[in-house]
Amino acid sequence: MQWEPIATAPFDRKLELAVFDRDGPHALAFACRRTAGGWINAETKQKIDVRPTHWREWDRRA
Repeated sequence: MQWEPIATAPFDRKLELAVFDRDGPHALAFACRRTAGGWINAETKQKIDVRPTHWREWDRRA
């Protein structure tokens, strides 16, 4: 699946996010959802402090 720019991320869908940290770019290991208040962990519903650069559909087996 192709990565899309974060500005186009849809709301209220499970997404895989790409972020940059001190080790470079990588995908988060858990599904996230975009909300009006920011990003949350799709399973726990807890707000997460991330600044993603790209997204794609979450397709990992549950």
